[in-house]
Amino acid sequence: MPTTQIRPSSVFLVSGGAKGITAKCAIKLAEHHPCKFILLGRSALAESEPDFAQDCFDDTTLKKRIMENLISQGEKPTPMSVQKIFNRITSNREIKETLSSIKQLGGDAEYISVDVTDAAALQEKLAAAVERTGKITGIIHGAGNLADKLIEKKTEQDFETVYAAKVKGLENLLACVHTNQLEYLVLFSSVTGFYGNIGQTDYAIANEILNKTAHLVKQRYPSCHVVAINWGAWDSGMVTPELKKIFAERKIDIIPIDVGTEMLVNELDNAYHDTAQVVIGSPLVPPGAELDKELRSHRIRRQLKLEENPFVHDHTIAGYAVLPATCAHAWMINTCEQLYPGYTFIRSQDFRVLKGITFNESLASEHIVDLQEISKTESQEIEIQAKIWSKNPEGKIHYHFSATITLGRKIPDSPIYDAVNLQPDNIITGTGQYFYQPDGAKLFHGPNFQEVKRVLNINHEKLTTECVWQKIDDKQQGQFQLQWVNPYVLDLCTHAIWIWLQHFHSSGCLPGQVGKYEQFAEIPSNEIFYVSCEVKAKTASSVTFDLIMHNREGKVFARIIDGKAVIWAMK
Repeated sequence: MPTTQIRPSSVFLVSGGAKGITAKCAIKLAEHHPCKFILLGRSALAESEPDFAQDCFDDTTLKKRIMENLISQGEKPTPMSVQKIFNRITSNREIKETLSSIKQLGGDAEYISVDVTDAAALQEKLAAAVERTGKITGIIHGAGNLADKLIEKKTEQDFETVYAAKVKGLENLLACVHTNQLEYLVLFSSVTGFYGNIGQTDYAIANEILNKTAHLVKQRYPSCHVVAINWGAWDSGMVTPELKKIFAERKIDIIPIDVGTEMLVNELDNAYHDTAQVVIGSPLVPPGAELDKELRSHRIRRQLKLEENPFVHDHTIAGYAVLPATCAHAWMINTCEQLYPGYTFIRSQDFRVLKGITFNESLASEHIVDLQEISKTESQEIEIQAKIWSKNPEGKIHYHFSATITLGRKIPDSPIYDAVNLQPDNIITGTGQYFYQPDGAKLFHGPNFQEVKRVLNINHEKLTTECVWQKIDDKQQGQFQLQWVNPYVLDLCTHAIWIWLQHFHSSGCLPGQVGKYEQFAEIPSNEIFYVSCEVKAKTASSVTFDLIMHNREGKVFARIIDGKAVIWAMK
């Protein structure tokens, strides 16, 4: 694998790099790798600031002094004129602070006032800078503009303002610095380009072009460390407490500055040399639209392919890869959520396994998800009947899975499970991989669906498992990418009833139906959580149970009520 290394002699050209988040990233990079930086920005940089502004760092006091200065010059201060001068002073200070911070960390930095969309000016000023710094070995393109409006209200100038800074700016940078001399090319893209966002069609287009450019450059110059980082919303001054509250309601994570800047540095590690695009942030889910009374139906088609879903090789029965029922459940849920932006899965009822999907010669050429709206309530909930079905070559219909799914605008608060018992009874002493070996619980699941770390306690009515699921990469997830409902960790949770059956009855089981599934928070990955399995009834052919997924304090992440599994006799 090709490798690159940031040296003290390395020179990074950073557009939009003297202020804001890009400046914070440049400072963090200098902290880890003291080298040389050429920072670009449109703001002019004054050597000194007005006498009235010196030693004044309180915003209110500074604006008052600006007003007094305007009056002393015979001018009438207006909010716009005061703000303009205030912005110029604070901009100047921020640029100087960025330069000073980099130098204090052992790096070297200079600032060039230039618009990256002005090719001639950029070429001229960069040529002079390179004489001082040496050849440029890395580019961080962080420049950008916003003009958020609904598409029908956007003007050509709005589009040009947003598009030019990202796309024309990058084109001009690469015209000044030939790609074959670059060791690093870092493009600050956005989750808007990856997921889309209301009012940002131009911004989405521009950022997606950056994403595609990263892949193209990586193909042509494989020795260069190229990455387009699709950033989410940062915890900066632009995100007010009110906006944070809205983001929280819409499940949009905010990137803390210290975390995000550290992630940038990590992305430049050689371990990620071949990763041309990375998404760091949540989808910008729009607020839900008001519901009308009309009940609609939808039909979505999908082709399932074994080679596109590596994870199913860890879920084989009788020698064939089988789609986990939890994946089918999540498939229906995710399809509903995608059709109703701003609405989130709350619960499903009467989930049934009718005929599983096996990746063998009987696999249909396409599978169909049918969705029929059942009701829309005044509390802004949508109830949908979902079915997955296919046809065989003779045209016969096979129904595979069904459920009634409810979406809503607000996720209910997590309840507390008051019957938590984490006291070990040492009845089952095996740990981790023991449960997935022939002499253990004989679970057939491979690494993508593991693991139960240990059984804390077990009796005829209940058992408690301690679990941890290590997140698998996007390639392994294939056509079943992680969203709000995680089918992989949900499958892991069901291992509890299998262990109970094997321990007391030397039997295994296969999923049959779920009376109700509710989710209040994401079941965590890469950290310990607990599954309390309450056995409600058992017959010769089936077992009925509840599964409660919770943390040590009893906070419930999700729960299965009236789950029913078909008992599978084991030899």
